[in-house]
Amino acid sequence: MSTTQADVDINVDVNADADGPSRAEPSEQVIEEWKKPRINILRLVAAFWAFLINGMHDACLGPLIPYLGAYYNINYTVVSLLVLSPFLGYLAAALVNNRMFLRFGRLGAATIAPGARLITYAVVAAHPPFPVVIVMLVLAGFGSGHQDASYNAWLGTTNGATHLLSFLHAFYGLGALLAPLIATSMIVKGGLMWYTFFYLMMALEILVAAPAFWDEAGAARGTSSEGTFKSKGVLRESTLQRPAARVTWLCALFMLGYVGTEVALGGWITTFALKVRKADSFSSGMAAMGFWLGLALGRFTLGFMTSWLGVRLAVSIYLPLTVGFQLLFWLAPQFYVSTVAVALEGYFLGPIFPAAVIALSNLLPVRLHISGIGFAATAGKSGGSIFPFAVGAIAQVKGVEVLQPIIVALEAAILVLWLCLPKLPK
Repeated sequence: MSTTQADVDINVDVNADADGPSRAEPSEQVIEEWKKPRINILRLVAAFWAFLINGMHDACLGPLIPYLGAYYNINYTVVSLLVLSPFLGYLAAALVNNRMFLRFGRLGAATIAPGARLITYAVVAAHPPFPVVIVMLVLAGFGSGHQDASYNAWLGTTNGATHLLSFLHAFYGLGALLAPLIATSMIVKGGLMWYTFFYLMMALEILVAAPAFWDEAGAARGTSSEGTFKSKGVLRESTLQRPAARVTWLCALFMLGYVGTEVALGGWITTFALKVRKADSFSSGMAAMGFWLGLALGRFTLGFMTSWLGVRLAVSIYLPLTVGFQLLFWLAPQFYVSTVAVALEGYFLGPIFPAAVIALSNLLPVRLHISGIGFAATAGKSGGSIFPFAVGAIAQVKGVEVLQPIIVALEAAILVLWLCLPKLPK
């Protein structure tokens, strides 16, 4: 894969005038190849598999919400804690991501996350009291938060980063597509209890990626950025010192709104279709599947368009389209029209998150990638927890119809944040 202008890593000059525009200059790091050395191909496959599992993990909660609510006899507000709790794990990971990377390298991301999720699935499959389920999801969030930061930072500075990150997050979307389909089929068609889905997740998680990263037990082993990482002050620099802090916070707020949009929409489509569009249980689950299918296809196919247009222009086109399809989903009363509209919305939402990671990688120095991307990913996870929880809490009082105006407002807000980013260098 040849190097394109969009894939060359550019770093912000942290000595630039804090009150003036950021001055970018080319990075001196050696750009790593995804296929050289050959072991990188296996590592790439391992990263794709990890994000497939993570997508299944995040998306399974949406179709399971009605069944967990009935099983534990709890209302929308309480059951929404399921999507709020992983944020605490991501927050804990953000505080220690850089230290963990220096100590364990990408091997840590390949072992800690699968281990945390495997323990979570084993406990949840035993259908313990509801508070225990919440605690275990915090543990899973910690592992996934560290893995997100490590793999995004790695591929964000690899030759062909635009395409690689699009594929990486496409596998997340593929996992998010499969989870509602499998969970709904197991419960509605198979007559199984909701917790049996986590036995399947245990089986998939056993295929850990540790062997692919066995020789990367520290930041200075097998990385293309050797010598660029330091152990202290990076989180402070990336979040409190300009100009890096401006970029980090804008991207963090953008990801907060974006992931909040994605997870709230994907998580509540099933309930909306059941309660508002009066669809049956299986059709409602398939509506959620259509959204995640669109998300995955958008990441697999629009990555090339994003690279050609440049991430700034591409996202400036995709976001208004998502607002249009959300309005159609909201205002068209027919179930099938709504289902097609939300699938197309997912298609254009899909490539936006990888584009944001590219923007953050291009605007931050390499030494700040783990902390900066980890912080922004944590903000994204908080959005993916807070906004679905808010939808649930408001829906408890006003009805699930509140989903649509909230989503439209979020998409408009993140468009404004995107336009506030510094100009991306070519």
